[in-house]
Order: sequence, then structure tokens, then C-alpha cells
Amino acid sequence: MAELTFTYGTMAAGKSTLALQLCWQLRENRSDIALWTFGQRSNNGKITSRIGIEADADAIENGEDLTPRIKKLLAEGIKILVIDEAQFASKEQIDQLGQLVDDDDVDVHAFGLSADFQLNLFPGSARLFSIADVARELPLTSTCWCGNKGRCNARVVDGVIVRDGDQFVIGDVHHGVVHYQVLCRTHYRSGKLGPI
Repeated sequence: MAELTFTYGTMAAGKSTLALQLCWQLRENRSDIALWTFGQRSNNGKITSRIGIEADADAIENGEDLTPRIKKLLAEGIKILVIDEAQFASKEQIDQLGQLVDDDDVDVHAFGLSADFQLNLFPGSARLFSIADVARELPLTSTCWCGNKGRCNARVVDGVIVRDGDQFVIGDVHHGVVHYQVLCRTHYRSGKLGPI
């Protein structure tokens, strides 16, 4: 019986790496695997990992009706779908993926963040928590600068945590004027970005 699974974690916890590894391992012995990404970081139809591995993937737009893509998957005999950046999916898209599992016996493995920089659930993640057969936190977690478990994806602008703005900002994490930093809850609340 097929399942909808959601594997989540903070930024830099290895979600994309694990999605790519799962896809690679499955493709060693099977040809019925598809790879999708919602709002990919690289903007060129690839899933990229911060450790340097990547693979071509179908890039899906937030809110896009998945019916034509699902028909194509079924016509190609796909039985396993691996998805990165699932947090950027809409509630309706997640429901379509659940229907794909239930009606067409296709396993769907979704990977993504649970919460945004304001610590609110992304719509796609919230729906996955509601309907996934399995939801599990990635065992490898990022840590705060203090050594505690990182739970919060802080958006930092000019060296200061910001707590308002657009939920969706897609792109690789980089250092500069705007970047993201994983913090423990205590340091997220205090706004302290380092020991100094």
C-alpha cells in the first residue's frame, strides 16, 4: 500500500541531500521514480544540495493544478515520487498528492521545512502534517551557534533578525545583506546571533 510521507527539518539540516540520496538509491534498481521540486533554490529545474550534489527535477509552481503532471506520471508508469521544497506547495496541491497515493498507489516522499522565519507553518507543511501517513523530523539537525538544537529559521537583514515580511523568499542561503540563520528558540527570541 502506497504512503504519503513528510520528512522535515530546519534549513541546512540535509533535506535536499536526503531527497537526492533516496532518489539515487531507488533509481539504482528501478526506472519508475520521478523527482519534483516546488520553488527550487536554483531556479533551473534542479534540486541542489548545499554539499554540492544535484539532480534534474520537474519544477512545480505554487498553486499550479497538478492534474496534467499527475496524468503524465501515470502514463509513464511512475510508482514513486520524490519531492523537495514541499513547504512551498499549496494546500490544494498537497491534497492532489494525497489523492495520487490513495487512488493510484503511488508512493510520495515529500521533504521540506515545517516553519518559516516567523515560526508559522508553511501552508504545504501544515497540510502534510494533517494528511501524511508518516511525518518525521530529519534526524540530522542544525545547531544554533550556542550548540543547542536549532529550531528556528531566522531571517537576518543587515545583521538583525526581522520578524515580518513575505513568507516565501526562494533562493539559496548566502551571507550578505539578507540571509538565514538557524537558532535555538532562546536566541531566536532574544535576537542574539552569536556569542559577542
